[in-house]
Amino acid sequence: MANKLIIVESPAKVHTIKKFLGSGYDVVASAGHIRDLPKSRLGVDKEHDFEPEYITIRGKGEIMAELKKAVKKADKIYLATDPDREGEAISWHLLEGLKLPESGKEIYRITFNEITKNAVREAIKNPTRLNMNLVDAQQARRVMDRVVGYELSPVLWKKIKGKLSAGRVQSAVLRMICDREAEISAFVPQEYWTLNAVIKKEGGAGIETEYYGTTEKKHQLSSEEETNAVEKAVKNAPFVLTEKKEQTRKKGAPFPFTTSTLQQDAANKLNFSTSKTMRLAQQLYEGVRIPGRGTIGLITYLRTDSTRVAAEADAACKAWVRENYGNEYVGFGAVRNTDRAQDAHEAIRPTDMSLNPEAVKNDLQRDLYRLYNLIYRRFAASRMKAAVYESVNARFESAGQAFTAVSTHLSFPGYLLAYDTDGEKTKKDKGLENLAEGDVLQFESCKKTQHFTQPPAHFTEATLVREMEELGLGRPSTYAPTISNILGKHYITKEGRNLFVTELGEVVNNLMLKSFPDIVDLNFTASMEKQLDEVEEGKEDWHELMREFYPGFKEELQRAEEELEKVKVEDEKTDVICELCGRNMVIKYGRNGKFLACPGFPECRNTKPLLERIGVKCPKCGKELVARRTKKGRRYYGCEGAPECDFMSWNKPKG
Repeated sequence: MANKLIIVESPAKVHTIKKFLGSGYDVVASAGHIRDLPKSRLGVDKEHDFEPEYITIRGKGEIMAELKKAVKKADKIYLATDPDREGEAISWHLLEGLKLPESGKEIYRITFNEITKNAVREAIKNPTRLNMNLVDAQQARRVMDRVVGYELSPVLWKKIKGKLSAGRVQSAVLRMICDREAEISAFVPQEYWTLNAVIKKEGGAGIETEYYGTTEKKHQLSSEEETNAVEKAVKNAPFVLTEKKEQTRKKGAPFPFTTSTLQQDAANKLNFSTSKTMRLAQQLYEGVRIPGRGTIGLITYLRTDSTRVAAEADAACKAWVRENYGNEYVGFGAVRNTDRAQDAHEAIRPTDMSLNPEAVKNDLQRDLYRLYNLIYRRFAASRMKAAVYESVNARFESAGQAFTAVSTHLSFPGYLLAYDTDGEKTKKDKGLENLAEGDVLQFESCKKTQHFTQPPAHFTEATLVREMEELGLGRPSTYAPTISNILGKHYITKEGRNLFVTELGEVVNNLMLKSFPDIVDLNFTASMEKQLDEVEEGKEDWHELMREFYPGFKEELQRAEEELEKVKVEDEKTDVICELCGRNMVIKYGRNGKFLACPGFPECRNTKPLLERIGVKCPKCGKELVARRTKKGRRYYGCEGAPECDFMSWNKPKG
């Protein structure tokens, strides 16, 4: 009979780990958390140092019963939940919920960064004790987020509508997206021109040059008249090569993936959402069945800030590079310095370099294969040498004007052999390389093009994750859930890859800015993350952190509630008459923002879109332009005469 019990989080790991260990072990799963704060009430005792009240999660009673049976049969119990603060907290909840300290059993904590036979057996040989700093860090986040969410959300219900929510990280991220949207709306395009001249030496090939400015300084052409003047000046004048520089440029190998960079690359290169990337990565980590090898975890743990790699994995990867590309391609393998708390984990990498993507392609679903291939190639590239480019930069002068030309070619591919996903283009111009300073060339033709400056780009999931990481908003485990949450609340919408704020998102953000400026202050949120990390490092007590945070938050909350009491929240009346019953229609908030509704509901159920006039005439028919919303909530501008007039613009017309 098995006398050693291993408790893991995910049922998907049970069979894999049991196969590694044999009959002396029983392996069971908790299926995530078994205890949490109650959903129906705050569950935090603010009067007694913010102590949390944990209860068994609804629906987990049967799992708890099975776990208790397994505990009774065992002599030794190994808590093998995930190697991060959330996993540590789950182990602690198992310890408390199953009353393990009172059972008289030997209790151990084990962690493994990868689910392989060696990693699991090594962890059992070297068990540890529960890390209460990690547990406290998770409790601090859980308690703070519960207090903020449960006490803020009712303010939104009173002022806007029910079922809305606010949160410590999500509200700051929503503000970031709204700020970007405001920048885009306020942007005024500026005209500029480019001028490309083709010049050649007698008997030589044509060389394309780009206008740089006058011979004294760089200058941007701003009108067609100015561009024509430059063209006229150089058309019949010689072009003299005044400067030629040859240089070598290296493009360093990428670091192996962290959670953030994996989400960014998967979004950019595979068009995966952050939530899809994490779901697929979880499957690759927990194990995939490979014929002849059984079920095996293909990648290391997926929630990490670190680019660090174990010495054995580093050596195995370099050996793979040497065997597949040659010794001249083996690089050093740089590691990015970080002060993040989760640097305790390795980077995301393959667990076994012999399982190359092509060898397992037929055993993986298409998207699993694509993500594994991305991780595998990125790790291989991180242990390779830099790519080397040779370039020639030339400057030509003609009639007081300066033109430049660049020729670049790849002289050593380096890591690009394994990870050339960017598809960087190079242009080798032999005509430019054969020239010498002082050579005179003649004008042959030119091309002038009108352009307009572009507004800042809308956030994509990839760029939003990058910005969250740079600003310190959230941590690897929270990037995907935060984005999914504000998408699910319809504060933002996604069209193609771009994220857009809905009208509901704008209303919620404006209320948060007015009533709770600290919660949506990006610096405040980032500094709070650092303090929470200090709890994890054992430098700060989480109760003390809550004692410092709550008084200021409570003041903002009371002030907001007092303001709401002074203002009777009623539906805003309009001068639009309901054509069914004759009442003045009122403005209501729906899933995608404002709309007009009859106040006679439920007797009269008439509704219609709210047309927001912007004071600009339609360039096609002369009627008023109005702001409208797509079904997903994205704002656009169209003619009030639609559908007869089909004018529309995503950018706000300026008149």
